[in-house]
Amino acid sequence: MEDNKNQQENNRNDEQTQEEKEKNQDERIEKTGQVILNHNAQKDMIHLLTIIGEIEGHDNLSSSAKTTKYEHVLPKLAAIEDSEEIKGVLVLLNTMGGDVEAGLAIAEMVASLSKPTVSLVLGGSHSIGIPIAVSTDYSFIVPTGTMVIHPVRMTGMVIGVPQTFDYFKQMQDRITGFVSSHCEITRERLERLMMETKMLTKDVGTILVGEEAVKEGIINEVGGIRDALKKLHSLIDADRENGESK
Repeated sequence: MEDNKNQQENNRNDEQTQEEKEKNQDERIEKTGQVILNHNAQKDMIHLLTIIGEIEGHDNLSSSAKTTKYEHVLPKLAAIEDSEEIKGVLVLLNTMGGDVEAGLAIAEMVASLSKPTVSLVLGGSHSIGIPIAVSTDYSFIVPTGTMVIHPVRMTGMVIGVPQTFDYFKQMQDRITGFVSSHCEITRERLERLMMETKMLTKDVGTILVGEEAVKEGIINEVGGIRDALKKLHSLIDADRENGESK
């Protein structure tokens, strides 16, 4: 009788603990768009990182705008690198772009992780979202996903002097250099796509949809969440085997 009572109490405690875990996870998703995936057959802990809306830089955007705050993402990436429990990172992207410095900072951090990484472009990964999409070890895009490639823009007052245009060129070179060094597209081809004048009615640039991004050598493969997770698990397994053989 006493054993049954203890068992019931333990079950209640387990249920409460599970409810607390789910509540904490829901709050974490709501605040940061991040969650740990660990209910897979391999029991590998995978950190899910979402890049949603506009990438916010040094200036705060409107409270009504969907944003990804780089000051939240960078410390989390550092914690991921330092963690022995997290085995891989899955990056989901549906972003219109945003602050160049913030976007490049996130891309450089992801690229420098020692853990296996995979990205999946959903609705779109435009502008400075492109370096983040290619910063992972392997990248996917859904068939209807889009990528808008265009030159660097700047808001606010611009001083019309040669130094300003030199600065624009330097900033654009940083972006094209990063992208071309992390995927198959050449810098020359990327710059031609940026300067295309026949596709966008009110802007300069190119829109790539799904398979087109793969054909241009920016994205590795067309696929969805199933494909992305399968690839990430295979990279984690390969990483584990390499670690054991050393």
